[in-house]
Amino acid sequence: MDAATATLSMCPCHIFSSSLPSLRMHVRVSSRIPHLSASAVDKTLSQINNSGIIACLRANSAEVAMKAANAAIAGGVSVLEIVVSTPGVFEVLQQLVKEHPTMALGVGTVLRIEDAKNAIDAGAKFLLSPATVKDIMVMDYVQSGKVLYIPGTMTPTEILSACDAGAKMVKIYPVSALGGFQYISALKKTFPHVSMVASQGITIDAIGEYILRGASSVVLSDAIFDKEAIEQLNFDKIQKLAHSATLLGNKAVNR
Repeated sequence: MDAATATLSMCPCHIFSSSLPSLRMHVRVSSRIPHLSASAVDKTLSQINNSGIIACLRANSAEVAMKAANAAIAGGVSVLEIVVSTPGVFEVLQQLVKEHPTMALGVGTVLRIEDAKNAIDAGAKFLLSPATVKDIMVMDYVQSGKVLYIPGTMTPTEILSACDAGAKMVKIYPVSALGGFQYISALKKTFPHVSMVASQGITIDAIGEYILRGASSVVLSDAIFDKEAIEQLNFDKIQKLAHSATLLGNKAVNR
């Protein structure tokens, strides 16, 4: 390992010095957003790390999304993202926040600044993207540590750039196509202090291996919100899958 790599490996994700001066602009969010404490992001990070899983919900209607979300929550899910393409996503999120104020609830696949603003207005505690969206990264609520933004990254260069811009956690996507947990293991050798969320194509029985290899958490979509179960409105199955995933996630992070 050369000196430069050794230096990088010692640095946590959020303390890389910035080499991206273009990211110093600020985007303001609606003033009607309630004030959040400076430790809001730290609390959300803790919830994600303690859970080991992020349940990712995509549905074809707001009604189905609400029922599926509640089924997953009944199964033990404590960290939930709703994909932004879900009809009525912000209304669903707002209702879930009202009913489950202590949960870590967020919006996923956020690519536009307008969607990020609407998600924060609705009470999202975190946002995820499949790539690093600079306009979201520089939002005041993200830069000030009040809303957690988890940008998508694929390569070491993208990880470094995201951390350099202030990311406290990154999403490794599409992880299954890149080598799965072995890819996470390889990345952690260079970035041991970067918090990574593994995302794409992960099954429930693979949770433990991903956490063991260095992932802080894994995103589970079809593994919990089974497509057939969603189509057939089989919310009991979703609850059972969520319960299994929650148990394995807790076991993985506590071993």
